[in-house]
Amino acid sequence: MKEEYTNQHRRWYDKDPVLSQAVSTLEKSDDETQIRIALNLIKIIIEHNIEDEKFEAVEDIINAVGSGLDDNRKGRWYDIDTTLRTAMNMLQNCPEATQHIIAKEMAKMVVDRIKKDEDDEEEV
Repeated sequence: MKEEYTNQHRRWYDKDPVLSQAVSTLEKSDDETQIRIALNLIKIIIEHNIEDEKFEAVEDIINAVGSGLDDNRKGRWYDIDTTLRTAMNMLQNCPEATQHIIAKEMAKMVVDRIKKDEDDEEEV
């Protein structure tokens, strides 16, 4: 599923502007927000793949999560945390159409989390 990247798209998620913006915002979020969104992303990706009948058993999900993970790779911002790396790897291995759908949900989660954090700060 991995493709060669042109100069126009340096990273795999830059091909979709919504996904690119959502990932950029996630990258700038605090650690707790990143983990919460990563966990939600994993759940959403699994749900989408079950709906599309790509996963028929738990083993299929485990194999999908493990494919492409390199424990020695630490150069990307999301490689620091295993949960975040797993979520991003699963997202990368989704078809582009699914990535776009999930990107919209991801963007909404990030914005909602930021708004909640701002509301919590105002109450203090």
